[in-house]
Amino acid sequence: MTDALDLAFAALADPTRRAILRMLLEDDMAVTDVAEPFQMSLTAISKHLQVLTEAGLISQEKRGRVKWCKLEPEALRPASVWMQSFGQFEPVDLDAFERFLERELEAPETEEHDPA
Repeated sequence: MTDALDLAFAALADPTRRAILRMLLEDDMAVTDVAEPFQMSLTAISKHLQVLTEAGLISQEKRGRVKWCKLEPEALRPASVWMQSFGQFEPVDLDAFERFLERELEAPETEEHDPA
């Protein structure tokens, strides 16, 4: 399972690959349609698609002369389960933390130091 997690997180680490996954949430897409919104070559997009395929996050299938990409959402389940294990922690109250820091930073200025 660790290998699957490593592959999934490595694939998700790249913003282009995350954008591709978002696009595939809508429907299966031809490789040329996947490549269209990006300012990169079809070869570069194909490399991103290969990483996603090796991680099991998408599948590719040739239909006629067109290669199609399909999202494989079940492949994200191990990563999701792993991340949910961190949900046991309390969310940080940033406002309270800011108030605490303000009090702490003001304290040295207001304290009187005895020169003795």
